[in-house]
Amino acid sequence: MWKRAGMKAILQPWRILASRPASTKSTANVSSAVNSMILQSLKEHYFEVSKMTPPPKVNPPTPFKLVKGSLQSSGPVLTRSFGNEEISISVMRLRNIIAAFEDDGDDVTSQLFLHVDVSKPGQSHSLLFLCGLYPDAIGIQSISTRAKSEDSGFAMDLDDKMKNAIHGYLEERGINESLFSFLQAWLYVKDHRQLMEWFKSVGTFITEKKEA
Repeated sequence: MWKRAGMKAILQPWRILASRPASTKSTANVSSAVNSMILQSLKEHYFEVSKMTPPPKVNPPTPFKLVKGSLQSSGPVLTRSFGNEEISISVMRLRNIIAAFEDDGDDVTSQLFLHVDVSKPGQSHSLLFLCGLYPDAIGIQSISTRAKSEDSGFAMDLDDKMKNAIHGYLEERGINESLFSFLQAWLYVKDHRQLMEWFKSVGTFITEKKEA
């Protein structure tokens, strides 16, 4: 995302320091010049990202509900009840939104990864499924059991026969390719928001005055 030419321009003032003794005044001037270049680049990228067209608003498939505050956290995105079970879904992807500014500019996410947690009241453990989600299919990578108070558990790789059985289990609970459109759009909004906040926080850090 950072262009080589831009980084070269940012680094050039430091070559001046290497060629002659630095005074306090010259060091301050160089520091100010570097900060100005960085801030200008941040500003340009901020406005470039702000002009990106968001995807059409998509609602989660019924009966899934969006977890409140999920855009600001790394936890579950969707939740639903199924009988006496509580099901929550977390999502991540291979490619970051920054890739949209490189080479082909294509920001379509073609593969998502789901963590599906199925729990029951009174049970000390829950089932955790790791799945690959595509626009037209879902693939099951592994299944594990874990204590509800822990972040990880024992994972088991599945053979084809077991995967087919698990497909039916998840399909019955509405966990299939119908989730793709919503989760793809949700990830775009989350990444876009985080990127905008990143530009702001870096700019604020650079411009913040030192305490006396």
